[in-house]
Amino acid sequence: MAIPKSGKAVVSAAPAVPKHKIFLVDDHPIVRQGLAQLLNSEPDLTVCGQGEDAYGSLRAIKTVGPDLVLLDVSLKDSDGLELLKELKAQLPNLPVLILSMHDESLYTERALRAGARGYIMKQEPPTALLSAIRKVLAGDVYVSDKMGATLLQRMVGGKKPSDALPMDRLTDRELEIFRMIGAGQTVKDIADKLFLSVKTVEAHREHIKQKLNLKSSAELLRFAIQNSPDAR
Repeated sequence: MAIPKSGKAVVSAAPAVPKHKIFLVDDHPIVRQGLAQLLNSEPDLTVCGQGEDAYGSLRAIKTVGPDLVLLDVSLKDSDGLELLKELKAQLPNLPVLILSMHDESLYTERALRAGARGYIMKQEPPTALLSAIRKVLAGDVYVSDKMGATLLQRMVGGKKPSDALPMDRLTDRELEIFRMIGAGQTVKDIADKLFLSVKTVEAHREHIKQKLNLKSSAELLRFAIQNSPDAR
């Protein structure tokens, strides 16, 4: 049978893939730009907003209503774990994935206790990050295979003294101040940034010295420079 040369055909468009909205919180603009380019190139992901500090990010997140927050530990004016705790207090069902340059052995357990649904280091390849995001969006928890084995061992057999890092003895606030000391910030700098009194920061510093068995402020400074994730 001959096919007519004229006529109309209707081609149904493929249904659009629903995109999950991701909010980025990182204090480095270049990092945010790279992450945005990566996520926006995926058919099921889109970046709905970005922030560099805790206060502005919290307000924006509550406004745009993302499906997931990708959060760094170190922020412009605050500690990422503090923002995480605030997010979980105000938006308890919002999944948060920590993406950080800091050692997972020091931060993963703290982040999970604070309410994060996963922790991935920035050194991982983009494919690993995309897999982690999708896993968290699906309702699962993401940690690296190495960290997962470590956490399981701690649950089953307890943490051996030889496996523990000295900084594990610190509270989240003490670790935050320890990091800032290692980054070269003075007591007044820390007090101003964290909206604390100088006296309170000095008290935290004394507790840090005691927990790390350090006898002087000079010893603390040297140790912090050598061991702080933010030391330059």
